[in-house]
Amino acid sequence: MAFLMNQMLGDKLKSFTGGGGEGNGKAGAEGKETAESKGMSREEFEEYQKQMVEEKIQRDKDFATKKAERANLRVALRDKYRLPDSTQDTALVEMAGDDIDVPEELAKMVDEDEEEEEANDSFLNRLQNLDMDTLKTKAQATMTEMKQNAEEKCTLM
Repeated sequence: MAFLMNQMLGDKLKSFTGGGGEGNGKAGAEGKETAESKGMSREEFEEYQKQMVEEKIQRDKDFATKKAERANLRVALRDKYRLPDSTQDTALVEMAGDDIDVPEELAKMVDEDEEEEEANDSFLNRLQNLDMDTLKTKAQATMTEMKQNAEEKCTLM
């Protein structure tokens, strides 16, 4: 009875569940897929394999492009913030060539950050460019002037 059920439903069950772990002659000697194991004609199977290879190449190409875009962004951020360079990122950008740009969304974020920094940068630049000696003498002169005014107005001092 079990033999009869296996004969009738075995192939349908295996195709439904992914073929199982047993290669009962249909999968070839090395366990590779064949046209018969997929239920296709030879031409269909060759076309299917070509399509699979093309899709894999496209996925790999897209992955490499995304990876290079990220590396390009990291290099740009390292340049912007004057951080040490990463040889791995530099190598990825060089391998990708000039075709790789920073993704638009990330470029917008970086541009917004630059605009904010430029607004803050003007105040910081003025603060750094101040001459501390003149600032100190002005502050001391103001304090002595205030002290003299307070002494003139106040009878207790």
